[in-house]
Amino acid sequence: MDYGVPPLDEGLSLLVGREVSAVCFVRDYVELHFDGAILRALANPFGLYGCWSWRFPHGNAPVVMRHYIGRVIDDYELVPTRFLAVDSGEHRFAIPLGEDSRVGPEAAHLVIPEDAADGGQHGMWIW
Repeated sequence: MDYGVPPLDEGLSLLVGREVSAVCFVRDYVELHFDGAILRALANPFGLYGCWSWRFPHGNAPVVMRHYIGRVIDDYELVPTRFLAVDSGEHRFAIPLGEDSRVGPEAAHLVIPEDAADGGQHGMWIW
C-alpha cells in the first residue's frame, strides 16, 4: 500500500545541481544551506575537501567546511544505517547514520520548503 512516503534518497537527489550557499554552525549541529533547502547534520559530519579529511568538531573542520560554500552538488550516496553524503567533484560532506553516532533518535534532516526554486518539489526527509 502506498502511503505517499517518498523514498529516503529522493530528497538527496533534489540537491543535485544546487549550490551550497552557507555552512551554519548551530550550537550542537551543522547545516548546509542551498538557498532555501537545508541539509541538517544532527550527528557530527565528516568528509573530504580535496585531500583534506575532516571530522566535526575536531581540528580545523570548521575552517575546512567553509570551503564548501559555492560548490555545486553533483552526486549523492545513501547507505542506510551507515551514512549519507553529498558530493561536489572530489569533495564530500557526509553524515553518519549509525546508532552509535547519534545523540538522539535522528541523525539528519533535509528540508526543502515549498517556495524553494525547485520546480515544485518540496518536503522533509529524516534519517
